[in-house]
Parts: sequence; structure tokens; C-alpha cells
Amino acid sequence: MTRSIVVGLDGTEQAKAAAEWAAEEALLRGAHVHLVHAREPVPEAALSLVDWESEEPWAREMMARTASELRDRHPGLSVTSQLLSSGPVPGLVAAAEDGEVLVLGSRALGSVGGYLLGSVGLTVAGAVERPVVLVRADSAGSTPREPVVVGADVRQPVDSVLGFAFEEAALRRTQVLVVYVQQLPLHAGMGPAMVPDFRLSMMPEIKRSVDVMLEPWRTKYPDVEAVARVAVGSAGLELVAVAREASLVVVGRRTRRSTLGAHIGSVAHAVLHHSPVPVALVPHD
Repeated sequence: MTRSIVVGLDGTEQAKAAAEWAAEEALLRGAHVHLVHAREPVPEAALSLVDWESEEPWAREMMARTASELRDRHPGLSVTSQLLSSGPVPGLVAAAEDGEVLVLGSRALGSVGGYLLGSVGLTVAGAVERPVVLVRADSAGSTPREPVVVGADVRQPVDSVLGFAFEEAALRRTQVLVVYVQQLPLHAGMGPAMVPDFRLSMMPEIKRSVDVMLEPWRTKYPDVEAVARVAVGSAGLELVAVAREASLVVVGRRTRRSTLGAHIGSVAHAVLHHSPVPVALVPHD
């Protein structure tokens, strides 16, 4: 079995939740779970020999315990593990290339440390060329049969993002809720009376555009019900709102890099911080 779901472990509750999500995803995909841990490099002057020698046994025991728990809960699941010699960013980015999906633990806005919402997690999520799924410890309330929500743009539809969402919905035997949010033009802020006129004049046309965009995907996945939702306002806020009734939220991330490095985008950033359910960040050109 060569298909794998890669999980970054750091000993936190969020990472344990990520491993559990990865196990369920692996069973749906007919893949195996590959657990990895990469320690944060520490300057030699700040690290004693005892600290250095104690890190590896702890990491190996942590991964072995997690693997055993996953096998116990999911009989027949194949689980492997690997201790990475490089730091978390290069280690996780490299490990992700050998898998279909990288899964990391996620904290809510305001927390620090761990693999996500610190510099490590955001850097990895912005650099990996595979889909990255971020899982919070308190996101276990969602069920696989709840809809897969995907943020879409009718002006620039992205096949990799929509394809991932439809595939996930097909695996879960649930529907896809495709969300397109139209930002209000600047002049709409001049007065509330302009907003109803904008909704009445533009919403039907936008809804038709979304349906046209979805037509080939409905044909490719005839067993997946695709529901379009068109709203006006903030894409990030709308996706977070509908995520409460979802099993997974899918958003895109441009692979284009700036002089400041990789970025995940403002919408993805808002959803990663506030979504109550796992978020899949799918790279695209």
C-alpha cells in the first residue's frame, strides 16, 4: 500500500485529533497513515546533552503510542511512523510530498505553540504543495455525513479546489455546499438603501454563473448533491458561519510566492482561525 495520509505529531491534544481524523480519512481512501515528528532546532549553547538524548525516546514513544491507539480504534488500519532529523518546517514540507494529504493539529485564535497558528504551522501550510488539513481538538462533533463546504469564485474557478471538495463529499456520501460571496461595491457603503437593490439585480445572475461552474462537477460526480449558496459580504465570515453545519471546509491557497514568502490569503487565514470543523487548504496556481 503506497497511498498515505501524513500526520505531523507534536504531543498536543490537537495533534491527537489530527491523527484520528487522518485515520478515518485513510480508511475512506484506502490509504495508510504515516506519523511524523520533527523537533524544533535549538542552538547548541542552549541545549544540554541530557535534553538532546531525552528528546528522541520521548518522540518515538509518543508516535508508537499514537499508532497503537489508532490501530486499536480502527482494526485493519496500516500505520507507520518516522522521526525526522530536520526541523519542523523542512521536515513536514518534505514528508508531505510523499503523501496525498498532510494533516496537522490546529488551535483557535489566540493560542501559541505547536504546529499551527505559530510561525511553523503557517509556514508549512503556505509552502506544502499538497492539500493540508488542519484539525482542532474540539472539532470531533462533526460527522462525515454532514456537508463538505467549499469556498468558490465564479470569476476564477479552480479545478483542484472544487475537485478536492467533490472527492471528499463522494467519499463521505454527503453533499457539497458551494459558497460564493460577492463583496459589496464601495458605493454600497454610502447608504443601506443601495444594498437591497444590489441583491435583487445581481443575485440571480451570480447564482446562474455558479450553476454553470458546477455543471461539469455534477456530471463527474452524479451521486454527489451540489448545493450553491450565494451571499453578499465577507467570504471568511460566511464560510465560518456555514461551517457550523459542515464536516469539512475546503478553501484554496495560491502557490504563488511574494518576496515575503508564501501566503495563505486573507479568506483562508480567517477560516483557519475560526472554523469549528477541520479545514482543508488546497494549493492552486
